[in-house]
Amino acid sequence: MKKLISICVPMYNEAENVDAFYKQLTTTIRPLTQKYDFEFLFINDGSIDHSVKKVKALTLADVRVKLLDLSRNYGKEVAMAAGFDYCLGDAVITMDADLQHPPKVILEMVEQWEAGYLDVYGKRNERKGESFLKKKMSEIYYKLLVKFSKVEVLPGVGDYRLLDRVCIDSIRKMKETQRYTKGLYMWIGFRKKEVNFDAEERFAGETKWKFMDLLKLGIDGLTSNTTFPLKIAGILGGILSFSSMLYMVYILITTLIYGTSVPGYPTLVTLILLLGGFQLISLGIMGEYLGKIFHETKNRPLYFVQEYTGKKIELEKIQLSQRFAKTESV
Repeated sequence: MKKLISICVPMYNEAENVDAFYKQLTTTIRPLTQKYDFEFLFINDGSIDHSVKKVKALTLADVRVKLLDLSRNYGKEVAMAAGFDYCLGDAVITMDADLQHPPKVILEMVEQWEAGYLDVYGKRNERKGESFLKKKMSEIYYKLLVKFSKVEVLPGVGDYRLLDRVCIDSIRKMKETQRYTKGLYMWIGFRKKEVNFDAEERFAGETKWKFMDLLKLGIDGLTSNTTFPLKIAGILGGILSFSSMLYMVYILITTLIYGTSVPGYPTLVTLILLLGGFQLISLGIMGEYLGKIFHETKNRPLYFVQEYTGKKIELEKIQLSQRFAKTESV
């Protein structure tokens, strides 16, 4: 019996790319179809263009194509979690629909999987079409994350990877709503292997990742992987408190010797602004962690599904495995 490989493709407004992506993907994997069966699971994350219509047309032409239509836009992290819940493969490959992840890399990923690696991740050599500023900010971010994270972080590594079923089942057991999947990949461990590729420019359309989205993702990465920002607040607070005490002693001594003087007003204002700014930053850092706790304690489902075009027997398998996972966690 052939092993099944699932291709999970989260998408948001990718109508212009779906057909070209499907064509390149099916052409690339054709040599593998003699040994493996495939399913192509498109996870629609609340698209407002014709992405769903395009994928539904493919489901009629190719039984391997399936659509998982989420009830609204939850974000890529949750969309990937939904894909992990619904994919049925012995191995799962996650990739984007905009062809920035070249499908030809799949051949090398499957080869490394056959060699015994359970997590084969793609590492970008070059990022075409990205500005110098974006590349530099990404480089600085990963340096910070690598330095302060307790779990190993791989710079230049995204969501383009092949995961064995054992990895998928491990990630599915972690149901936190504030997800940073790149951190989860490293947290679960298992044998990993790197394959290199050049990230291509988008085939069509514009990137959905705006500056604020990237900033939020960066903050999620830091706060999910390390508590170091809280330690920074504590360390700086201690330094400022000690400095304030020394300054207080200095003021007391000068006042006793020379008496009071009005010229200290600018210094006083500067210190008040400095301490006030630090307190607000510290509260912001603590608020970020408290916000995560607040969302987790609600214990809401990660997502709701509007439509799934897979066969009913497959859906029953999914529901059975989900019940089994819940029983295990209890």
